[in-house]
Amino acid sequence: MAKLYFSYATMNAGKSTLLLQAAYNYRERGMRTVILIAAFDDRAGKGRVSSRIGLSDDAIAFSHADDLFAMIGRMHAEETIACVFVDEAQFLGEDQVWQLARIADRIGIPVMAYGLRTDFQGKLFPGSMALLAIADEMREVRTICHCGRKATMVVRLDGGGKVVREGAQVEVGGNEKYAVYCRRHWDDMMSGS
Repeated sequence: MAKLYFSYATMNAGKSTLLLQAAYNYRERGMRTVILIAAFDDRAGKGRVSSRIGLSDDAIAFSHADDLFAMIGRMHAEETIACVFVDEAQFLGEDQVWQLARIADRIGIPVMAYGLRTDFQGKLFPGSMALLAIADEMREVRTICHCGRKATMVVRLDGGGKVVREGAQVEVGGNEKYAVYCRRHWDDMMSGS
């Protein structure tokens, strides 16, 4: 029975590395995989997933208007798909998370989604909220704060390295724009302590 999996963490925990490694393992055994990524996340180039340690692979860029169930259904009818991977799953719409669940439930293809749980203000992303609600299995991928405790929160930084406390929920960026902290140090940073 295929399942919908959600692996979540802060930035810099290795989510994309895990995705790329798992996809490679399938392909090494002669199995076809599909990797999906939000079209507006073009940090590695449009339709590319990359990790900080240098791994990368092609992906299918999707928009919020795309029906992922229909897309994967068509592709699977042409050639069997063994697994679907989704990078930056926090950018999915709620309806797209349900489409991923239908891929697992109705087509029988496992779906592995990787993404952030919360934004820089400590609020759930819509895609993450839906995944936390309906995923069959969830796994926290851990990284650490500078103090050595588990990092669970993300702080957004401006161009000068100062903490940003307000703004749009989605602003694509990497280490130049975000830093990870445990809840205590995130609270200190956000409150200006």
